[in-house]
Amino acid sequence: MFVMGTITLNVRDKAEEKFRKTAQIKFGMGKGSLGKAASTAFEQWADREMHGSEAKLLELLEEGFEMGKIKYKHRAELHER
Repeated sequence: MFVMGTITLNVRDKAEEKFRKTAQIKFGMGKGSLGKAASTAFEQWADREMHGSEAKLLELLEEGFEMGKIKYKHRAELHER
């Protein structure tokens, strides 16, 4: 059993028309085909965006960055003991 959320969106008419036609071709005219198409589109977009973010983070690691100076002498100072 799937847990499903509800999203209400406003999109341009032309985008909606193209999306509905594509969903109908790929998933058919049955109940839930639009939801399947939207779920697939959301997942693919999120996966693609995450890979872009990961690349940016790796680039930052390779460049290096200033982390500041150590301002304590003993580990206990970190934990206020």
